[in-house]
Amino acid sequence: MGSVKTLNPNAEVMGRNAALFMNINAAKGLYEVMKTNFGPKGTIKMLVGGAGDIKLTKDGNVLLREMQIQNPTAVMIARTAVAQDDVTG
Repeated sequence: MGSVKTLNPNAEVMGRNAALFMNINAAKGLYEVMKTNFGPKGTIKMLVGGAGDIKLTKDGNVLLREMQIQNPTAVMIARTAVAQDDVTG
């Protein structure tokens, strides 16, 4: 872990269990946002951009593309889902 701090003194270093817990919470967070979009009774989400532009959508692909996700694990999950949707439709 010392080598990481040598390369980037601002890097956050955590233990294995803490990293696993953080990754699980990232996946749960995406699930919580997306679960209400599915099915015939899915709800429409409102996305507000930095410039104040508003998008209303029920499409998970649009949500995952437009959301500003900070967690690296959640970003990876979102990119995978978007890529799968792009390929399969």
